[in-house]
Amino acid sequence: MIPGITLKRFMRHTLIRTGLEAIALSGLSRKRLSGGAIIFTLHHVRPEHKGLSKPNRLLSVTPAFLDETIRTCRDLGFLPISLEDLPSRLCDPTDHNRYFVFTLDDGYRNNAEFAAPVFRRHDVPYTIFVTSGFAARTHSIWWETVEALLSRHDELEFDFGSGPCTIATRTPLQKTVAIDRFSRFVQTSDEDAAVQQIDRLAAGLGLDPLDLVSRLTMNEKELAVLATDPLASLGAHTVSHVNLTRVGEDRLRKEILESTKAVEAIGGKRPASFAYPYGFAEAVGDREFEAARDAGYSIAVTNRPGLVSRECTNAPTSFNRVSLNGDYQKARYVRALLSGVPFKLASTASARPA
Repeated sequence: MIPGITLKRFMRHTLIRTGLEAIALSGLSRKRLSGGAIIFTLHHVRPEHKGLSKPNRLLSVTPAFLDETIRTCRDLGFLPISLEDLPSRLCDPTDHNRYFVFTLDDGYRNNAEFAAPVFRRHDVPYTIFVTSGFAARTHSIWWETVEALLSRHDELEFDFGSGPCTIATRTPLQKTVAIDRFSRFVQTSDEDAAVQQIDRLAAGLGLDPLDLVSRLTMNEKELAVLATDPLASLGAHTVSHVNLTRVGEDRLRKEILESTKAVEAIGGKRPASFAYPYGFAEAVGDREFEAARDAGYSIAVTNRPGLVSRECTNAPTSFNRVSLNGDYQKARYVRALLSGVPFKLASTASARPA
């Protein structure tokens, strides 16, 4: 039996894959719905990594798939553009082009090693959203810490709030169940305290969470070097990668402004764009959109799925993005996403009365 939240994840994964396959086979992916651009979200770009458990594998795509995605976009008539240039193009009533944009969250080192060469080969701009606490080695990445623990141990002992319990982590399913539990714990507890508790678990088992950050992400000097690439832009992504909807007003503003200053110091110019941590519907809303505007951002992005229409320029701090998911690395899925059909269908379904 697959436990609750993992069963929901399995069903959602099955529905998404089935839907994308159906759209690809039906020919609907060749239709062109309204929409001026698609903004892709990436995290890791690296060769196939067999050791990842399923929940974190979705954050990783291969360089070959990135290359194929760029070719697919161009084959369908989409043009590459930098994120910061997108609003002005969408506002131009004489511009009828369709654009694709690449963004990469958190500043992983493999972005420079594997993704940047692909972008250079195709002359495609890209934006790296920097979590400044990762670059400064002051904050850990809890999902990477959990992933590392799952790869090293067949069981873990942890207190999720009702007393210590032992979690089996031997099989792939058990690892998926475990990371779901940790994710739910972080999302429903005080996030800072939850991350600290995960860090203490890791330290007690001989894993230094900040050393892991150092191995996985670029430091400030590496980011400064990457920023010299004419195709690269650095954006801000908060200091600690906290869910902004769950913090107070002062913390919200501080996370945005301090990360803005840090990225400006790294790249030598004020970042033009901002990405909300997590970015799903429960992690960003009107208050956060307003805070980004008040911080001077002309563009900020969520991870709420959908194309960016020309009408979206009325709210440029709430742009949708589309995740390039490691579970769906096929050109036909990219074509389905570029059509906009999956988002149109999802919107129609959610609008139906219960």
